[in-house]
Amino acid sequence: MAGKDDILARTAIDDALAELPDWRYRLGSIVTVYKCPTSAAALELVATIGRIAEQQNHHPDLDWRYNRVFARYTSHDAGSEVTQRDIRAATDASQAAAELGAVAEPGLYRTVEVGIDTADREGISEVWRVALGYRKGRFGDLEDPYGRGPNVWFQVTETPNPNRIHVDVHRSEAESGPALEKTAATGALMNHDHAPNWVVVTDSQGNRLCLCTEAGHQPDL
Repeated sequence: MAGKDDILARTAIDDALAELPDWRYRLGSIVTVYKCPTSAAALELVATIGRIAEQQNHHPDLDWRYNRVFARYTSHDAGSEVTQRDIRAATDASQAAAELGAVAEPGLYRTVEVGIDTADREGISEVWRVALGYRKGRFGDLEDPYGRGPNVWFQVTETPNPNRIHVDVHRSEAESGPALEKTAATGALMNHDHAPNWVVVTDSQGNRLCLCTEAGHQPDL
């Protein structure tokens, strides 16, 4: 089992990922997508990663979509942060993918969160937790225990936006450029004040979303 003392600092994660080009850091985890030659090969990759997980007693979140496999590693027993166990498992998964002729497409892995402006997080968080069947996450946010639905987090502010609910879309900084360009081309208002951490996008009706990257995000050491 891993513990808080096993959490890797962001610099250590970045150093490890420099040797793992298939993978990206994302909100206390490392993620990737593999495109396989066939659907059958994708299923074989899922099975192989499953065997690796059993051998290492460290299990990822896997999602099979035709010929693509979406993979995410995090150490839940270390507070859902990245540890050396994740790096080791990702290394073995990358080797398995290469042997099956899979190609990494980490830019396809997007993570969506729902943000709610509030002056009193504790006053509303339990309503959302119970209604969704979620559990409390790393920083007072709410997460689906089965990793299916988007996280919900509460942006504490004394001046909530008139549109209190917004969506955060997380991409890796390395692949964020095209998404920003295409979004700007729709005519949306783009606020880059906090870039590259996030860019606030506002549509013509005042609804907001944030295009986020891993820049500036640090493990809670």
